[in-house]
Amino acid sequence: MSNTQSDNQNTTVESNVRPEYDREIQKIADYVLGYSVDNDSENSEEAWTTARHCLMDTLGCGLLALRFPECTKHLGPDCEGQLTPNGARVPGTTHRLDPIKAAFDIGCMVRWLDYNDTWLAAEWGHPSDNLGGILAVADYISQQNISRNLKPLTMRDVLEAMIMAHEIQGVMALENSFNRVGLDHVFLVKLASTAVVAKLYNLPRERIMAAISQALVDGQALRTYRHAPNAGSRKSWAAGDATSRAVRLVDITRRGEMGIPGALSAPQWGFYDVLFSHTNKDLATKPEEDRHFKFQREFGSYVMENILFKLSFPAEFHAQTACEAAVILHPRIDDRIDEIEKIVLTTHESAIRIISKEGTLANPADRDHCLQYMVAVPLLTGDLMAENYEDDYHEQHHILIDGLRRKMVVEEDVSYTKDYHDPSKRSIANAIQVFFKDGTCTDKVVIEYPIGHKRRRAEGIPILEAKFRANLATRFIESRCQEIIELCDNQAKLEQTPVHEFMDLFMTN
Repeated sequence: MSNTQSDNQNTTVESNVRPEYDREIQKIADYVLGYSVDNDSENSEEAWTTARHCLMDTLGCGLLALRFPECTKHLGPDCEGQLTPNGARVPGTTHRLDPIKAAFDIGCMVRWLDYNDTWLAAEWGHPSDNLGGILAVADYISQQNISRNLKPLTMRDVLEAMIMAHEIQGVMALENSFNRVGLDHVFLVKLASTAVVAKLYNLPRERIMAAISQALVDGQALRTYRHAPNAGSRKSWAAGDATSRAVRLVDITRRGEMGIPGALSAPQWGFYDVLFSHTNKDLATKPEEDRHFKFQREFGSYVMENILFKLSFPAEFHAQTACEAAVILHPRIDDRIDEIEKIVLTTHESAIRIISKEGTLANPADRDHCLQYMVAVPLLTGDLMAENYEDDYHEQHHILIDGLRRKMVVEEDVSYTKDYHDPSKRSIANAIQVFFKDGTCTDKVVIEYPIGHKRRRAEGIPILEAKFRANLATRFIESRCQEIIELCDNQAKLEQTPVHEFMDLFMTN
């Protein structure tokens, strides 16, 4: 055969040599199977303690969301009257569901008010969203085990899964910007939930890799529902959908579904070529290896130890320090609202790109992702609550709020942007200064680190605990609240508690 004939054949025949699993898939699988928080981290105690606080805060946010009908309409069985023996429970409700739907419900609850934890880097997100899949599956496995006279999972298993899910999502977010190619960060929830749920089911390495590959080739959500002019309530249940989908993909894999080893790297058809290159001109011109996922650090427990808690305001995290500054300024301008000429908001590039917007705000999801709205309310009232985003509140107060919004000028301080990306700082700085018509002005109030930042842990944890207590009280009688608080305050006792017994405490009957 001539060389010409050989070359012609090569252009019409695909090589069918099945590859090894992509190294990134192997890396995630090996982490969930082999990592030990106690053996590998010098800060293991901090990781376990922070995971406990994260569990408390996340569940509390979910309970608070049950006060909002737009959230609760998504909850419950897919088919009315459906009964699921040993089904996973949904905290704060009477629902007992299959683990796939329970994962959706829990994930929907904890994300609804945008009040759970946050991670900010090249990509953003909320690693506690993974609790939907983790808690639903752990409760289901525990009840199944008890029915078969086997040992249940314990809350230590849940905390470990949370640490690992936080780490996968957070480390992947450090240098990989999915938002720049139009993908939503809930992709990372699906990826992390898939890996840790597969571990909870005690799947072997090959099955865990197969499940991860399914998450990678699955359809990925577009970010458009988070941005003007399409911002809407899907962003409040998208993470529940992602963690639920992870549970479904693991279930398929448990039944023997084959994996897709080259899910990331397959030329033309893989994730990198389809979703991480051609939709972005800058990426498309880079060498192939530069279009692959970057790992700034090895997987450990770094993300849980450094997680950002939303403690004071149910607001998109890039605005948290702006809200703090606005609360400080409120008493200084409260009697001079009509005299304001302009308000200068100094911020970082990510806040400008994500939440700085003008014009009509169509719904609560639109308002809680508007920097100017989130500053205007506490400037006027001295606080910001979930109710301030609702339509009835907006209808009553939009003239004052929109009046202040129109006077706001948003500017970037490049040093704020630099410190935002600095691994040793990870600040989320904002500043506000109010100028009056008579030529006077307030001081420029600068807040670099929000109350939920690791640098303010000692100051923040008492607020987190008070927030948890208040959120419990929206759903349970005092004696039940106290029982839950006493358990959650005791690290050793909580870790030893069987998951199904822990979940018993959160049911409404």
